[in-house]
Amino acid sequence: MDSSSRPGWIFVLQLASIAWMWIFVLGISYWIIHLNRLSRQLHDVPSATVGISLVAIPVFWTVGLVLTYVFVGLRRGGSGDGAGEADTREDRP
Repeated sequence: MDSSSRPGWIFVLQLASIAWMWIFVLGISYWIIHLNRLSRQLHDVPSATVGISLVAIPVFWTVGLVLTYVFVGLRRGGSGDGAGEADTREDRP
């Protein structure tokens, strides 16, 4: 199925899902950073807050980047890089 036969609303839904995903990732990142600041203001022990933020923020960003990469790859149709194609050159020894 080439891109000219896809309805426009599918593309809009894809963009909306990517946008909502990044709003979620940025919101979670902001919330965790806010919790770190609040922990510091309240003179709380920062070990749990810092530990959670060191793990959670990179995980959410990695998932967001991977899903964006997948959506962009699906939109391009997987062509162009030659992955998965057989080598059909005749001049190989």
